[in-house]
Amino acid sequence: MLMLQLHLPTLLVASTAVIGLCGLLLIFSWSQGRHERALLWTGAMMLLAALGLLLNAMRGGSFDWVPIILGNIVLLLCIAMNWSVMRVFCGRPPSYPWVCAGAACWALLCLWPTFYTSLPARVAVHTLIASLYLLAALVELWRAQGRLEVSVVPIAVLICLHLVFLLSRLFLGPSTTNHGDVQSNPLFTLVLIESMLYAVGVAFMVLSMVKERAEKQFRQAAYSDELTGVGNRRAFFEAGERLLSLCRRQRRPVALLSFDLDHFKAINDELGHQEGDRVLKAFACGVAQNLRRSDVFGRIGGEEFACLIDGSGTDALALAERIRVGFSALAPRGREQSVSIGLMEVKEGSYDLQYLLNLADKALYQAKRHGRNRVEIYQGDAGDSAGGAEVR
Repeated sequence: MLMLQLHLPTLLVASTAVIGLCGLLLIFSWSQGRHERALLWTGAMMLLAALGLLLNAMRGGSFDWVPIILGNIVLLLCIAMNWSVMRVFCGRPPSYPWVCAGAACWALLCLWPTFYTSLPARVAVHTLIASLYLLAALVELWRAQGRLEVSVVPIAVLICLHLVFLLSRLFLGPSTTNHGDVQSNPLFTLVLIESMLYAVGVAFMVLSMVKERAEKQFRQAAYSDELTGVGNRRAFFEAGERLLSLCRRQRRPVALLSFDLDHFKAINDELGHQEGDRVLKAFACGVAQNLRRSDVFGRIGGEEFACLIDGSGTDALALAERIRVGFSALAPRGREQSVSIGLMEVKEGSYDLQYLLNLADKALYQAKRHGRNRVEIYQGDAGDSAGGAEVR
C-alpha cells in the first residue's frame, strides 16, 4: 500500500504544522474584527488538534500515560470544541461544562486499571465520546438551518464522513486506531491523513461560511433602511424595476402608492426624534403586514415611503385604505396620527418607475392640499385633478 511507504515521523510533523498553522491563521482572522467568535473557537480547536497529535505520538517509552491520558484528553476537548464551533456559529453560547464532560469522563476511566490496560475498551470509549460530540454538532446545524443565512450542507456532510470514519474503526479493530505504537502501526497513516483532511476541511468551511454570512449582511445593510428594516430607496428602485419589467412582458396592470406621514415634523419637534422614530417603525411594520410577497415596499426618504403593487388600481386602493385606517388606529389616545397617499395605476403605456413615482407624488400632493389623511388617485395633468375617498 502507498501509505505504508510514507515516513510516519515526517508525516506527523507535516500534519501538526499544517493544522497548527491553520489554527493560527484563523485566530488572526478573528483578531482583525473580533465579530465572529466561531473563527476563534475553530482556531483554538485546530491548535488543540495539533497538540493532541503530538502527544499521541509519544509511545513506546516509560511515559505511556502521556499519550493515553493527556493526549486523548486533548483530542476529546478538540472534538468537543468542534461542537462548540457549530453552536457559536449558529448564535448559541458555548456550554463549557459539556465541553469538558467527555475529557473528564476519559480521565476518570483511566484511573480504573482494567480500562487503562485494555486497548479495545479505550478505542470503544474514545470513539463513543467523539461520536456523541459529532452528532451534537450535526443537531446544532439541523436546528439552526432555517434561520442561518448560509448553507450548512457542505460542513454537515464533512462531519458525517468523519463520523463514519470514526465508527468504522470499531469494526476494523484496534489495529487501525492511533492507540498503539506509532512505528509498528501500519494504518496509523490513514488515521493521520484523515484527521488532517478533516481539520483543514472544517477550517476552510467555517471561514467560508463566515465570509458568506458577512457578505450577505453587508449586502442587506446596503439595501435596507437601518431604522425601519424595510428596503431603502436603492432596494426599492432595483426590485421595482424587476417587477415592472415582468408586468410589461406579461401585460399585467401595476399600481404605485406614494405615502407621506402627516405633520411628521411636528411630531419630531414637539415629542422628540425618539417618538418620531417609533412612528416610522410602526408605519413600516403596519404596511409590511398588509403586503404580498410580490409587492415591493421601501422607505425612499425621511417620512416618505412607496409601494409597487402587482395588481389593478382597485386592489391598490383597497390596500391603501387598509393602511391608512390601520395607521390612524395606532395613534395614542388624545393624539392624531395619519398618512396621505397618492395612487398611480398603469394598465398600458410607460413602465418607467421614476416617472410613475413622480405621478404618484402629484396625487399625494393633492391629498395633502385636500386635507390630508386620504387617498388620491392620479387622473392626468389637466388641472392636476384627482379623485379620491375622503375620510371624515
